[in-house]
Amino acid sequence: MPQLPAPAYPAEVRARLEADAKEVIARYPDSRSALLPLLHLVQSEEGYVSRTGMALCAELLGLTTAEVTAVATFYSMYRRRPSGDYQVGVCTNTLCAVMGGDAIFDQLKQHLGVGNNETTEDGKVTLEHIECNAACDFAPVVMVNWEFFDNQTPQSATQLVDDLIAGRTVEPTRGAPLCSYKETARILAGFPDQRPGAVEATGGAGPASLVGLRLAKGEELHPKVVAPRGEAARAEVPQDRPQPGAEHLSSHDAPQQTSASDPDHPAGPAAEEGE
Repeated sequence: MPQLPAPAYPAEVRARLEADAKEVIARYPDSRSALLPLLHLVQSEEGYVSRTGMALCAELLGLTTAEVTAVATFYSMYRRRPSGDYQVGVCTNTLCAVMGGDAIFDQLKQHLGVGNNETTEDGKVTLEHIECNAACDFAPVVMVNWEFFDNQTPQSATQLVDDLIAGRTVEPTRGAPLCSYKETARILAGFPDQRPGAVEATGGAGPASLVGLRLAKGEELHPKVVAPRGEAARAEVPQDRPQPGAEHLSSHDAPQQTSASDPDHPAGPAAEEGE
């Protein structure tokens, strides 16, 4: 069925968005190139890219609404319906999935009572599974409004969403302090983050990401120690070596023995390939 024209923004909202949009458009020699940040700008107003927001982008850039819609529906960072204050994304791509991402996602769906891309009744949290965020060395990763929460477990992720809903302060593993989804969208539109210390807190890559660079520079890395099983085995670790886990750059970089290589501690029935 044909849709009615999108409703207009209130006059004061439109005036404010137009002023911000002109600032964004002026950054580009071709105004069409400003579409991506403009979509973030209108998303910062309503928490999602509404038909009203797309109509405004089309008008300001001299595009058709079909052209704007094609872009807004292509990129997953643009929401097409109202979302929560906190967009909680669980990476379920290959490495995060096998390291526990699928278990985290299932736990949060059950705990929050929502499905993928659904929002809790209080409007606080929207849950979604997301594709790779290039943080595989910290798997499994959960992102809240695109800030990293590394090395998560079903228990830690559950506590995370409980803290968000309760309004308690939550600190990302690395990167800037957490802010609301609308505030995040405005920053992605290209406007400066005005929060004291937020820019300085962004920092760089985490230590697990820099191991290869350190090796390439010829730096000597401390040996990693896999925690032995049982107290007797733990006593065999030389006292002049780091204690088990002390040098782990993530919580999952100490491989555990499998039933095939550790017959004294089988993890379950083992079968030959193909059986």
